[in-house]
Amino acid sequence: MLNDKVILVTGGTGSFGKKFLEMVFERYNPQKVIIYSRDEYKQSVVRAYYQDKIDMKKVRFFIGDVRDKDRLYRALRGVDYVVHAAAMKQVPTCEYNPMEAVKTNIYGAQNVIEAALDCGVKKVVALSTDKAVNPINLYGGTKLVSDKLFTAANAYSGTNGTTFSVVRYGNVAGSRGSVIPIFQKLIEKGEQELPVTDSRMTRFWITLDQGVELVFKALEEAKGGETYISKIPSFHIDDLAEAMLPGCTIKEIGIREGEKLHEVMVTKDDSRMTYEYEKHYIIYPSYEWWDYKEYFTKGGKLVEEGFEYSSANNKQWLSIEDLKEQLKKI
Repeated sequence: MLNDKVILVTGGTGSFGKKFLEMVFERYNPQKVIIYSRDEYKQSVVRAYYQDKIDMKKVRFFIGDVRDKDRLYRALRGVDYVVHAAAMKQVPTCEYNPMEAVKTNIYGAQNVIEAALDCGVKKVVALSTDKAVNPINLYGGTKLVSDKLFTAANAYSGTNGTTFSVVRYGNVAGSRGSVIPIFQKLIEKGEQELPVTDSRMTRFWITLDQGVELVFKALEEAKGGETYISKIPSFHIDDLAEAMLPGCTIKEIGIREGEKLHEVMVTKDDSRMTYEYEKHYIIYPSYEWWDYKEYFTKGGKLVEEGFEYSSANNKQWLSIEDLKEQLKKI
């Protein structure tokens, strides 16, 4: 699928982008991979890290911001596939700088869409988040709008035009800014007490590898408008603390602004358009122009009405021992 193709990743110096770069060269033989981001230092770090690991002659680094439409037009010339990972993601930062989040997460998304349409890109996959589902913070609100922009963009691409789809998952285990590196730093300092915002809290467990795999799947089979969601296990936050530091004292510090007790990937209202597959769910859009016969991916079974996919009501759970094993892989 991606052999001899040109792929561009916005925000490509983040945790996802680095893992995508690694896996795309393991799995395929692309003509070129373009890392599009605004931080020259992070680009130099990625370039140095992969210097002897992949064929760097096939990697290009573009300095650019998704807010800059002209730069996107230049970067997307000749590109076959786009993975849109660029976003302002930190909840407190978005709350304090709301218009900056809007400019990147909403205006930036629209810029990517318009540039992809006009430059003849074949497929675009945009990364979403559980926070876009029933959002209670600005980051989630901007990502909800972004998701809607990408699914609706299929109406403008025509039958042989650009295909837009979305991949949704929560916090990736071990990624920058997630709870695991925070706990790890405290453990390395010799702390015996780990802070937990609320002991009732649950989360989904997804690795970077699984996130990239789901993007590969969307790039391969998406026909336009789908939202892909992996079937993954849940865990209790207290169990994670115990797995990382057995016998630790857990201190509840209270839920941060904009934080949820549980992650929700599929709402009850979405259940009417959600289909279950072997390893994932797909939420199909409910637009007048969307053609079920043309766009539906075979093999799916409609979930029961009222179904909700939440980290709190999941059928798969990781025990403390399971978490210890998973942590070894990060």
